[in-house]
Amino acid sequence: MKIVFAGTPELAVPSLRAAAQKFLVVAVLTQPDKPQGRKHVLTPSPVKQAAQELGIPVLQPVKLRASLDEVRALHADLMVTCAYGQILTQEALDLFPQGVWNVHASLLPKYRGAAPISAAILAGESETGVTIMRTDIGLDTGDLFLREALPVSDEDTCGTLTDKLSRLGADLLVRALDAIERGDVTLTKQGEGTLCRKTVRTQIDFARPAREVSALIRALSPAPLAFAVRGELLLNCYNARVTENDTDVPAGTVLAASPKEGLVVRCAEGAVRLTEVQAAGGKRMADTAFCNGGKIAKGDTFDQPAL
Repeated sequence: MKIVFAGTPELAVPSLRAAAQKFLVVAVLTQPDKPQGRKHVLTPSPVKQAAQELGIPVLQPVKLRASLDEVRALHADLMVTCAYGQILTQEALDLFPQGVWNVHASLLPKYRGAAPISAAILAGESETGVTIMRTDIGLDTGDLFLREALPVSDEDTCGTLTDKLSRLGADLLVRALDAIERGDVTLTKQGEGTLCRKTVRTQIDFARPAREVSALIRALSPAPLAFAVRGELLLNCYNARVTENDTDVPAGTVLAASPKEGLVVRCAEGAVRLTEVQAAGGKRMADTAFCNGGKIAKGDTFDQPAL
């Protein structure tokens, strides 16, 4: 069974490696190299780097529809996609006799779209998971094949949950490919879905319940990040946890800022401890280490986001 694998970010790398270990992956499709860092160094995607390590040919069309002849010439039986970053046309789907199969990091029909892992954290889900579906021309609307759940902890960030889901996705993909090769496939139509959108960098509104503030911080970590502002201080926040506090002070007030207690901020309901932070231009560090610098003190108040 000849397979084309299409993916781009780190999430997709374990699935590529697992597929290549057991099946014949004849080519990898991934997004073009992009400039990164302050020097804008042209950098290949994680999937391209993995494909080169595995010795698999790589195609990087800006638009897949412009390179369909190259893909057709591969005479592949099926394609696997995992966070590829391009929506496939019907013409592209028709190139593969055994279909196109997507590894999606949610329990479809929750959450379709660009940021399912962040969406699950933002919604306060106690579990999420991976779905293998047969791709159609809709946005994550294809028929379901395999699904497996994974618990979401109160300490999970988008980064840690992505790592867990990438490993689960790789295992589930191999099971799916084995079944497809045997012809043992039963599909289920999706019900009404939940659509999620791409996440954006967001200023924290402490006039929200602590559980929502914590979820926002964790859902946007390690990128694009949630941040807090006090005057000229901009503080990127990488992790947080809810703490109990009934102090009658305005939301946004710093309740603790010490190497012993860490950095704790009052919210509309309860408080959050900003357990991992980074001042603009500084290093990412634990809140206890940050509080050694004296950049913020108990009683200070973070600014509210502009309306």
